[in-house]
Amino acid sequence: MPGVRGPSDYSQEPPRHPCLKINAKEPFNAEPPRSALISSYVTPVDFFYKRNHGPIPVVDDIERYCVSISGLVENPKELFMKDIRMLPKYNVTATLQCAGNRRTAMSNTRKVKGVGWDVSAIGNAVWGGAKLADVLELVGISMLTSTTQSGGKHVEFVSIDKCKEENGGPYKASIPLSQATNPDADVLLAYEMNGETLNRDHGYPLRVIVPGVIGARSVKWLDSISVIAEECQGFFMQKDYKMFPPSVDWDNINWSTRRAQMDFPVQSVICSLEDVSAIKPGKIKVSGYAASGGGRGIERVDVSVDGGKTWMEASRYQKTGIPYITDDISSDKWAWVLFEVTVDVMHSTEIVAKAVDIAANVQPEKVQDIWNLRGILNTSWHRVQVLVGHSNL
Repeated sequence: MPGVRGPSDYSQEPPRHPCLKINAKEPFNAEPPRSALISSYVTPVDFFYKRNHGPIPVVDDIERYCVSISGLVENPKELFMKDIRMLPKYNVTATLQCAGNRRTAMSNTRKVKGVGWDVSAIGNAVWGGAKLADVLELVGISMLTSTTQSGGKHVEFVSIDKCKEENGGPYKASIPLSQATNPDADVLLAYEMNGETLNRDHGYPLRVIVPGVIGARSVKWLDSISVIAEECQGFFMQKDYKMFPPSVDWDNINWSTRRAQMDFPVQSVICSLEDVSAIKPGKIKVSGYAASGGGRGIERVDVSVDGGKTWMEASRYQKTGIPYITDDISSDKWAWVLFEVTVDVMHSTEIVAKAVDIAANVQPEKVQDIWNLRGILNTSWHRVQVLVGHSNL
């Protein structure tokens, strides 16, 4: 790729914030403390989780960098950054979540394969860039197209980075053409994050943002876009990020029996308390985040202070001072919802949170029921232990 290259080693990694918990050093995978997530509705770039599959690409000459758009299209093109910036710019507030968020808790039940994540492989940002639907119009594909004249049904995004799972080749993923050409799906070619130019960790100079879908489809360091007849055949679409039942193990797995995961399910996490917290008896504030995929808003967050026997409803909010109303124009449909409730805790107990989205989807109670060998989509009730009145207070 002219102007941008994917290194084969880790000697040119960017600096990172020292508060991040490093789950893997090479490739670099890290998450912020959970308490940082609820300090603001929009996650600061430094505290946004870092998910990588290889060394971070290096930009040598941004003027030479371009993205090729080809495949089953009438009018293949190469677009430079100046061409993309000439298209209408949109700002979309969207939450990205790694499909492996909360994997460590699932692995504690029964070992799984993958990077160990606590509860912070998630973040909410304002992404700025061109809509993919506008970009595809430049190569002759109209809005709301599900199949091109030459049989294209999927849009594949190929990165610049090199990853071992692709035998040193680039990371790649795809989404349906019908989603890519729907302006209401808000799929972006983003060059900004929180009002600033993307940094290297988050995809500089250009990345894809697919709102409401697991982070694995929001390809960073974009090299090319190809309109293809079948779903992307890359490793991360065909042999990873698929949801299997608890009965499947590495001896009997058949990857072709499951679809590639797209939307993420309804999720909520308590961020004001650690897995085990020592507190004084009395009132405490329980707060955290809730999110659901596909643009589904959060209808309710329930909190229990007795391990799930009885429940109370938490208040929900996004932007300060604006009431959160699901499906209202004032709300960000692709973004998480923060919640809080003040509770009385007089003795040691288990505090639990569960969310319900606008389709009445609810989190499963037990992680054992959704255990899968890759440890993805742990959306079970989130539980924390509080120890009251201990001598270390």
